Amino acid sequence: MTDFWSIYIGGLAILLAGMSIVWVVSVILANASIVDPFWGLSYVIVGWYYFAQTPGGDEVRKNLLVVFVTLWGLRLSLYLLWRNWGQVEDFRYQAFRRKYGHHRYWWISFFQTFMFQGGLAWIISSSLLGAQIRGGGLNIIDYLAIGIWIIGIIFEAGSDIQLARFKADPAKEGKLLTTGFWKYTRHPNYFGDAACWWGYGLLSIAAGSYLAAFGAIVMTILIIRVSGVSLLEKSLRADKPGYMDYTRRTSAFFPLPPKK
Repeated sequence: MTDFWSIYIGGLAILLAGMSIVWVVSVILANASIVDPFWGLSYVIVGWYYFAQTPGGDEVRKNLLVVFVTLWGLRLSLYLLWRNWGQVEDFRYQAFRRKYGHHRYWWISFFQTFMFQGGLAWIISSSLLGAQIRGGGLNIIDYLAIGIWIIGIIFEAGSDIQLARFKADPAKEGKLLTTGFWKYTRHPNYFGDAACWWGYGLLSIAAGSYLAAFGAIVMTILIIRVSGVSLLEKSLRADKPGYMDYTRRTSAFFPLPPKK
């Protein structure tokens, strides 16, 4: 347990240092949105740090974990970087800028946005450390974790590709995407994200680090209740014509056959 906390605290220092660097860039650009593409990359960085600091963990499970989190994190960061490139600052940060004033928000954002997200990423990263710090060969839970992670990355990456293609078609402007993954859940990308994190959480459980799986629970709550599904639903219900009809026949989160 002592080893866990010493390595875990080291992960916090790395994440806060990384967020501090990104904050400096955001001040120069006057755009706090750059924190979003760094979100996925932060887990790649701390995941590899945990990998280097846990020589006693099972090598196969450790290799699986860092490959999974690297693929997940780099894909997410590159996708968000591509999506946000050349765009104005996200409406959430613009609202904060108006609330606190441009002359104050540059330093308020350091604590409110960058340090907060760094601390949150650290809490969630417990699953990445838990899966790597203990030994023991692969078991049935590991194989379940692998299956869930694969399903998650397919849903997350596939739905992002479908949405990007849909938005790129001028004929689809103002319409709803209700085909492909979006036929079975209103938020397939968020479902896929949560599934990937349950893959990490189950790898942690398989390694015997039960409490460390808490990170997967926090990420799921964050996705469903805080900054993901809940926040987006409010916006879509107010702005998208036909969205209420879509909600009546399509599951909000878990993929299910559409209702007639």
